[in-house]
Amino acid sequence: MLSIYKNLKECLHDAFQKALSEQEISHVASKSLFDPQLVNASRPEFGDFQANGALPLAKEFKLPPRQIAELVVEQLIQNQIFSELCEKPEIAGAGFINLRLKKKSLTKEIKVRLKDKRLGIPKAKSISVVIDFSSPNIAKEMHVGHLRSTIIGDSLARILEFRGHKVIRLNHVGDWGTQFGMLISYLKLVAPEALTKANAINIGDLVAFYKEAKQRFDLDDDFQKQSRKEVVKLQNGDKDSLKAWELLCNQSRQEFQKIYNLLDIKIIERGESFYNPYLKEIIKDLQNAGLLEIDEGAKCVFLSGVTGKDGKALPVIVQKGDGGFNYSTTDLAAIKYRFSPTPSGDGANRVIYVTDAGQANHFKGIFQIATRAKWIPKTARVEHVPFGVVQGEDGKKLKTRSGETVRLSDLLDSSIQRAEDDLRQRLIDEKREESESFIKEVSTTVGLAAVKYADLSQNRISNYQFSYKKMLALQGNTAPYLLYALVRIAGIARKGGDLNESRHELEFNEPQELKLIRELLKFDEIINEVEEELLPNRLCGYLFELSQIFNRFYDQVPILKAKNPYRSSRLSLCKLTADTLKLGLHLLGIPTLARM
Repeated sequence: MLSIYKNLKECLHDAFQKALSEQEISHVASKSLFDPQLVNASRPEFGDFQANGALPLAKEFKLPPRQIAELVVEQLIQNQIFSELCEKPEIAGAGFINLRLKKKSLTKEIKVRLKDKRLGIPKAKSISVVIDFSSPNIAKEMHVGHLRSTIIGDSLARILEFRGHKVIRLNHVGDWGTQFGMLISYLKLVAPEALTKANAINIGDLVAFYKEAKQRFDLDDDFQKQSRKEVVKLQNGDKDSLKAWELLCNQSRQEFQKIYNLLDIKIIERGESFYNPYLKEIIKDLQNAGLLEIDEGAKCVFLSGVTGKDGKALPVIVQKGDGGFNYSTTDLAAIKYRFSPTPSGDGANRVIYVTDAGQANHFKGIFQIATRAKWIPKTARVEHVPFGVVQGEDGKKLKTRSGETVRLSDLLDSSIQRAEDDLRQRLIDEKREESESFIKEVSTTVGLAAVKYADLSQNRISNYQFSYKKMLALQGNTAPYLLYALVRIAGIARKGGDLNESRHELEFNEPQELKLIRELLKFDEIINEVEEELLPNRLCGYLFELSQIFNRFYDQVPILKAKNPYRSSRLSLCKLTADTLKLGLHLLGIPTLARM
């Protein structure tokens, strides 16, 4: 409803200005003073919008706010554009102006949406956006913690791409550093063939060897020294070390891709190793900017306004005393590269990091250093998109019975299997027969949709409790509930309802029709909010509310049995609802079904 909102705001601004300019005021008010403070109505009975601008102006003009509201309404009803859009305004309370849209203006907007493939969502002025998400570590399996980063990042990328931005989806894989020296040293002892031959061991063995190597690294000083030597060899480009590193990375990469294919995630891998050639340059830049200090042999940048327990400025180490670099140095190289103009960098206008909330302080430090080093253009934005942990139904961090972190592949497989079990039981209860291919398609779609939606529908900042029973339920704020609304509309089409029928003028006369129309017209506003605030749960909440309103419309208003023009008008609402749900779910990375 953004176009209507824009027109109303202009009408209100003009009305405020004219109403107050006629008063005997000793000064000329600035244009910004006449902000109508137009917002959506807090409750449906108040109308569609509410203008609260009279209250803050009361003190400025020494007039009661209700009197100001009355003067504004006098001007509004003389405005032709406003009169075409709204019924006569109502003043409530101290001076709130309630506005209700005319049925004619709602119908006109619906006509526009029905002919628009983008459903009223305009393309934005395109900018370059980098989204850093997923980011698993080599030689480790993706676990439930990677789920949140992966699907939140993907949904944000989809929304920003749909808005017309150039989005670079980056997978900042942990493929460099001490863990490789440790792993290579251990594999030389227990499985040397893994360092010279592809797929000599499977991913499960590689993960086990990594855990054993870490234990030995923590306990054995000699092994620790050997591991550090291997890191130096790797960083210096030793041929055998690089070959071993590439084999290990490729093996992990194959496993990651299986997950990405299953979840329909498109992402470009650009691991920590990519930035290795730039690390020395980062040190020089920080030195030239006067930010570098030596502290106990290490090169550091002391953060401004951030202190440790001792009350002293907190340092970020960018080069260790032995000359080695760490992940902070890599992250600084990454942020500089991402904002650097092309072709030497990504030339981004907006950079978004999707990681767990535990990294918030780390990124605050990185952003501060990058700002002080003047790597971030003044017109650009850098944002951390934090998320909470996934908990079990007991409220504790989700783990297996043995206490291990839940593997992402196991979690997804389990959801698909449970969706299949539910479907087979439902088919028995309903005495329906379906093909195995149908059962597989529906189970896979519902199982994955349930996992994605259960996560995305939560405020990402909060922890959330993972429950297969809740996420697979056909009732409540779940993916199956939204998918079922689409199945209902597809059923109307199968029963002979032509959703594209447009021979008659649109005509609406039922309260549930108008309620559905008003909800459909909010779609563009919601997409704008998510683009700005990076909160996918806003879109989930909207789609759930739309599904509820449609289901009440479906249950209470005759559709196929109605006579024209009401029949074709209601079929048009079904079509627009289906198109909105499909697009909304697509932007969340969730496929849809015609039958389930």
